[in-house]
Amino acid sequence: MKVQKLLKIIFITFTSSLILISCNPGDARKIPPNAKDRVQKNLEEGRGFRLMDSIDKKKGGEFDFASSNELWRASLDTLDFMPLALANYSGGIIVTDWYSDSNNNQEAVKISIRFLSNEIRSDAIKIKVFYKNCSLQENCKITDKSNDLSSDLKGKILTTAAIYEQENKSKTKKKKYINNRLKD
Repeated sequence: MKVQKLLKIIFITFTSSLILISCNPGDARKIPPNAKDRVQKNLEEGRGFRLMDSIDKKKGGEFDFASSNELWRASLDTLDFMPLALANYSGGIIVTDWYSDSNNNQEAVKISIRFLSNEIRSDAIKIKVFYKNCSLQENCKITDKSNDLSSDLKGKILTTAAIYEQENKSKTKKKKYINNRLKD
């Protein structure tokens, strides 16, 4: 018992002395008096961290502004007649709200588009289409009918995205040509 108590005391003394030694503030003349300046200096020297910095930093790569992605723009333009429930560019997903035309209130459609790539290819997006049929007693049945409408939507989105890409390329070429002419 006495040996264990003695080992605990030695361990506590050793640990606390290490902590006290590492807390040496250094030369007081080199430490800024303003708290914000001290924090900034410590961060620059690698002696501290900010909790919110780790949250604010982007993870998973860099994303361009959404309007520069032709596939994203084409998808939004294709679905512009439907109300959107979710459009998250960094998450790569667009989900519409339930939509029905004025002729049939018992049927509604909901579409989700997942972006798997920024390239304009047929496997770059995955489209799911859900139909909701409701009877008069409010009994609704939701079915996945992705095969019927999704291929038409995918074709329209890819065609529109290809047109947007061609327009961007021609604008870029025109800007380069003008810039080169101005340099001469």
